[in-house]
Amino acid sequence: MNIGNQTIVSEFILLGFQIPYRYRSLLFLFFLLLFLATILGNLLIVVLTSLSDNLSYPMYFFLSHLSSCDLLLSAVIVPLMLDIIYRDSGSISFFGCFTQFYLFGALATTECLLLSVMSYDRYMAICNPLRYSSVMSFQRGLHLVFWCWFIAFSVMLNTTFQISSLQFCGPNVIDHFFCDLAPLLQLSCSDTSSVEMQNLLTGAPPTFLPLLYITGTYISIFVNIVKIPTTIGSHLTVVCLFYGTLIIAYLFLSKNQTLNIHKVLSLLYTVMTPLVNPIIYCLRNREIKIALFKLISTDRRALKGHQKNVLL
Repeated sequence: MNIGNQTIVSEFILLGFQIPYRYRSLLFLFFLLLFLATILGNLLIVVLTSLSDNLSYPMYFFLSHLSSCDLLLSAVIVPLMLDIIYRDSGSISFFGCFTQFYLFGALATTECLLLSVMSYDRYMAICNPLRYSSVMSFQRGLHLVFWCWFIAFSVMLNTTFQISSLQFCGPNVIDHFFCDLAPLLQLSCSDTSSVEMQNLLTGAPPTFLPLLYITGTYISIFVNIVKIPTTIGSHLTVVCLFYGTLIIAYLFLSKNQTLNIHKVLSLLYTVMTPLVNPIIYCLRNREIKIALFKLISTDRRALKGHQKNVLL
């Protein structure tokens, strides 16, 4: 990433939450437990969808990629956030800050695209069941997933390069727990209007066009059926949670508003959504419960067999 000769700032200071010292350990433990639960929950879905023959459907293939995206998103944001909470503040290099910004934006955009692909899968399964097996083949699913990841990471590469090329001459303090768009633009000494416009033109389509598509597919589904199946309700819940916080944070909150509100909303889509997604899909999906039960039963039988061989 070429940052140019104009850049004076070599690192950024992240303030995090700035809470009293006596509450710091509790907050650290709370987010650590959430992070571990997020990792375990999403890894469980990835393992189940990979090993279980009962989950060899396109819907679960897309779900495994959604869980992988959530897992990576948490890994990009939460470890640094925990370090900031533990130390009461933290520093990150210029390159590290924009690397985190790039990965966060790319993974968030990937999640938007994956959610739209999952809505397309549900639309075909419900509204065109006779064509579903021919349209949603494994090869088609593989292509859709590839383009979700490729488009998101390509779009964010240009956006990150443009923002990192701005002039940062101080101060270098970010009142946030990760390198997000709004606080970075506030710290720039350059005129950011052209970069903001370019970011809007390149970033809005892969983020909000999927939302419009998801809305259209669910309108079609509601027209065709009266009662929503369990998997549809789960997916719709995830869409509302993710997009709701994302839209409020980046559209309805101005740059001049306090960043404390932005921090809370950022927690929802960087920490809570990756945690809630596997819970929603596991608790409300019968096939995943069956696959989990079979996996546990197989492990128990294997353990008993191993113990019996040891005794013999």
